[in-house]
Amino acid sequence: MTPRLLAMALAPLLGLFIVALGNGFLSSLTTLRLGAAGESATMIGIVSSAYFAGLTLGAIFNDRLILRIGHIRAYSSFASLIAATILLQGLFYDTWGWVVLRLINGWATVGVFLVIESWLLLAGDAKIRGRLLALYMIVLYGAGVLGQAFLGKITGLGDTAPFMVAGMLATLSVLPIVILPRVSPLLEQVEPLKPRALLGVSPTGLVGCFGSGITIAAIYTLLPLYLQRIGLNVGEVGSMMAWTILGAMLLQYPVGRWSDRKDRLQVLTVLCAACTVLSLVIVLVPLSSAMLAAMLFLLGGGVFALYPVAVSHAADRAPVETLVPMIQGMLLINSLGSAMSPLLISPAMNAHGETGLFWAFALVNLAMVTFFFWRRGKRPVPANPAPFAAAATFSPTGAELRVTEDLRQAAQEHPPMVDALSGEAAPPTGSRYEVS
Repeated sequence: MTPRLLAMALAPLLGLFIVALGNGFLSSLTTLRLGAAGESATMIGIVSSAYFAGLTLGAIFNDRLILRIGHIRAYSSFASLIAATILLQGLFYDTWGWVVLRLINGWATVGVFLVIESWLLLAGDAKIRGRLLALYMIVLYGAGVLGQAFLGKITGLGDTAPFMVAGMLATLSVLPIVILPRVSPLLEQVEPLKPRALLGVSPTGLVGCFGSGITIAAIYTLLPLYLQRIGLNVGEVGSMMAWTILGAMLLQYPVGRWSDRKDRLQVLTVLCAACTVLSLVIVLVPLSSAMLAAMLFLLGGGVFALYPVAVSHAADRAPVETLVPMIQGMLLINSLGSAMSPLLISPAMNAHGETGLFWAFALVNLAMVTFFFWRRGKRPVPANPAPFAAAATFSPTGAELRVTEDLRQAAQEHPPMVDALSGEAAPPTGSRYEVS
């Protein structure tokens, strides 16, 4: 990567790192405070779902605001809202008030992602987007690991200290954006594929993305509650969460290389089967702290790798004209699963105690294994023309980062896609984004 490119990408990546340091541990902190106050798992699920609902709404509507007021002012506005909602959480405790604050925080957070991702798109052409994507993921997951690891120490400074630190970091994240040399990025509006068209591209990819949203959101929001209820203090909870996210960061690349060499449907099946087994081991086998950390490391790697493999599987079947809207549509399906996750899983924790989380994990992953086996019987083993690209949770603009030159070339060389709904070959060019 050239010094010029690094200089162009430095401001957004540094801003992302600073805001993600604080916002990264806020989900764990919110869950732990609600749990310490004696709130039920259902109420904690409602508060947690509000954040992901905000992410989903922001992913749909925030691009219009950015187009209207510009990227720099939009980033400043979103970061200010993040800071304000975090500080207000530290000032007062009210569960329904926190629902509103987490909703606004999610809406503003995806706005920050949208600004940063479109900025990175401007920094380089399609040939280097893979490297930009790698930098983006290293920064995002690295900040998440550090934030979780230091949660215990920050909490030791006082009850309101974590909220103050996270709010301060959100405010400071504006400085690289407004001080460092920059070029105002451009944002192109792209409509995601409709649900029926997504189903036609890849039912397997759609189910994988939805199931991934359910499990990833549960890790961020309900895993801290499980760890708290089995007797870990705040520092230990932060350490276990850090191990989980570290697994997500380190295992994506080897899983991705594996999926490039093997049938991706088989990889998805093995990942979900492994997550099922790991969930049952955590529930049924007495584990030391070191063994629990190892299980969570592997579980995090499996759960977080499911989304990019599912998207790559769908990309294997998409013509070049539909790549960007297809990936955007998969993201929104993933976001929908994330928004529903705490509401779906928290009743299991009410019914079966803290272990209900992992029983629910096992059930969701087992359901996906069953679906993937059924899909294998419907179609033969295909080639994998699209190269794997690791991915975190993006705003819709982040789909552009994933569409590299290699991916476009693979889609162009791919034979006509077969519509799963009609059984007919889809035309290489119809409307710009719709698969008929």
